[in-house]
Amino acid sequence: MSHLSVAKFGGTSVANFDAMTASANIVMADPNTRVVVLSASAGVTNYLVELANGCTESRREEILSAVRTIQYSIIEQLQQPQAVSEEIEQLLQNISVLANSASLATSAALTDELICHGEMMSTKIFTQLLNERNFPAVWVDVRDVVATNSQFGKAAPNDEKTQQQADQLLKPLINTGKIVITQGFIGRDEEGKTTTLGRGGSDYSAALLAEVLAANDVLIWTDVAGIYTTDPRVVATAKRIDTMSFNEAAEMATFGAKVLHPATLLPAVRSNIPVFVGSSKAPEQGGTWVTRDPQPRPTFRALALRRNQVLLTLSSLSMLHAQGFLANVFTILAKYKISVDVITTSEVSIALTLDKTGSASSGADMLSSELLDELRQLCHVKVETDLALVAIIGNNLHTQAGVAKQLFATLSPYNVRLISYGASTNNVCTLVQNGDVDSIAQDLHSALFE
Repeated sequence: MSHLSVAKFGGTSVANFDAMTASANIVMADPNTRVVVLSASAGVTNYLVELANGCTESRREEILSAVRTIQYSIIEQLQQPQAVSEEIEQLLQNISVLANSASLATSAALTDELICHGEMMSTKIFTQLLNERNFPAVWVDVRDVVATNSQFGKAAPNDEKTQQQADQLLKPLINTGKIVITQGFIGRDEEGKTTTLGRGGSDYSAALLAEVLAANDVLIWTDVAGIYTTDPRVVATAKRIDTMSFNEAAEMATFGAKVLHPATLLPAVRSNIPVFVGSSKAPEQGGTWVTRDPQPRPTFRALALRRNQVLLTLSSLSMLHAQGFLANVFTILAKYKISVDVITTSEVSIALTLDKTGSASSGADMLSSELLDELRQLCHVKVETDLALVAIIGNNLHTQAGVAKQLFATLSPYNVRLISYGASTNNVCTLVQNGDVDSIAQDLHSALFE
């Protein structure tokens, strides 16, 4: 098999007819792109999550109307809208039935079944758009390929079964010259139920399919021309990074950069598959390549921002010179499926932020009263909100003299709630007030990159 690329297009790249057409042009212009993974059209998943959480009949009707409008604004500009409208109507009917069920009782399994419909609709429409241009596109239900466990909302793939199903279904299509159009973000468990890989999991899907197909690269087409030194909407002078390492990109993704999903890089790193990030609206502008060992590797690479963090501080004198306290804390957190993000400790207290990566979670609603009650039997519990995480990403930060002075001198005008430094060679994390985060990002960027 010649060079094979797996391309993924995000929600803004399939948001409307013009965006879809631009994405189709990219696919048709690149003979190496043989598998295309799509997100739902921009806005659709948010609407479906709201339906899955249960809402009033009038709100359900409003949302269904809004979703219909988004999809039909594209369908009506096709040459043969009737070729796909019947399938879209069936999917909209499914959404309505599932939304009615969710209004009576919600569940994680029902949520996954409902929110997968966004990707189903966008891929049906995109396949028709390509077929109208005499392009050999074929629609594939990714649930027939990606096998997962049953952890709804954040399912983990079964790599062996996914490999078998890709060999049986995808490889024969590719070998006969077909271009596979399929969905990101979703899979199927052993009982045949729809699962999702967590919010933003379309990138992960693309990397996973690239791995099982032994692809040469993964092309992530989004609304920005690559990965920048920080969010250009916050810092106007942010610069594009031409090439960066898997480690650096993973740190950026983990700490809030929205260009790449944190789990995206796992299959790519495992199989050493380069990942490209570019703009579907301006492919000629180039983008960022993420590879195993790019050169040069500067001390400071980027800043990542993550707003609306929750800080949990657990204090107890019984921690002093005692064994097992941390083990007890983490046993309770694991029981409630809470993943810890950033952590610092003292002799009698531990402060930690929560990992909110998931399909529909916010930090506050992860802290159930049952969880807090169980923790309070062990220690004093304090919950703080309205905080933001600023992560400084770089290389060998713990061995470079003067790094701490440079950072803390810049941060001196601000209240810093938490600092995590030394556990990783690639990041320094600070927790600050939400209201200060833009100013801090601008000051740090000026000091470190300009």
